[in-house]
Amino acid sequence: MSVTDPEPPGRPAASGVIAFPTLPRTVETQNGYALAGYDHPLRLSNLDKRFFPDGYTKGDLISYYASVAPLLLPHLDDRAIVMARFPDGAEAASFYEKQAPGHQPAWMPLVPIDSAHRGAVIHYVTADRPESLMWLANMGCIEIHPWLSRVRSLHASDFAVFDLDPAAGSSWDQVVAVAALLREALAHLRLRGYPKSSGSRGIHIYVPLDPVHDYARVRTFVQRLGHLLTAANPENVTMDRHIPNRAGKVYIDSGQNRAGATIAAAYSVRPRPGAPVSTPLRWDELESIDPTSFTIATIWDRISRYGDLFAPVLLGGQQLDQAEEALGIEPG
Repeated sequence: MSVTDPEPPGRPAASGVIAFPTLPRTVETQNGYALAGYDHPLRLSNLDKRFFPDGYTKGDLISYYASVAPLLLPHLDDRAIVMARFPDGAEAASFYEKQAPGHQPAWMPLVPIDSAHRGAVIHYVTADRPESLMWLANMGCIEIHPWLSRVRSLHASDFAVFDLDPAAGSSWDQVVAVAALLREALAHLRLRGYPKSSGSRGIHIYVPLDPVHDYARVRTFVQRLGHLLTAANPENVTMDRHIPNRAGKVYIDSGQNRAGATIAAAYSVRPRPGAPVSTPLRWDELESIDPTSFTIATIWDRISRYGDLFAPVLLGGQQLDQAEEALGIEPG
């Protein structure tokens, strides 16, 4: 902006402590703030509310999601979203919300999905534009949890997800060792996997699939391969669902691979000190990185260097038939 350009209207949503690539501006109203300069109207509130123990605010969360929108939105396209809401910030009470609250913007598309558990239809929110992400953040939705299948192929998962969850007493080195073992197993099965940090001490490995496998089939594949990894490295790997029995090991959670189960999206913020981000990783850097170092304040240099390392996950291009045969899984 030159010295002769007029000052943009309103104030930035962010606190100013983070150099976000995108700085949404807002105009104060009687009921909070109105988003300025975007195509769709949006009311925001409590921008200066402390949302993380480090002092990052709700406005910072809104600005993060506005900035990361070009990378995140393709991973949410045509997917129902479960909101992990923290209305008073990461250290306060939280809850998961599937049903759209009813006061969402009129321009936000909803997805009706029958719920056998509830015996009714649930209307999920979706996110197809930056304003959608900012609305979610304004709702206190720190984490964004999309379905693993798209609406147009609702019962066929786009990924097999291996959630490597370090139990109490286990180390990052153990998580890396299990991830490397899984990568080797996938290579033998002629499948590609892509890792991302969980936003804490774990790793999520996505195996992209064509949407032709139902959830039960994908879950059986993950379970069978997980049990083989457990047999190959019982010192580090467990699939024991009894939490006390996992101590000192890395738990492979196959239960994420079922309809309605969700996992934090790539680039989702996690409700922890420092506002860490679930970040796509390169295989060759797992041993040398600190997975908690990628935050809403620090991720931007990485994105400028690598772009979206998770983009190949959206392309599918793999099926499980040959892997199932190699693993002795009966068809169907």
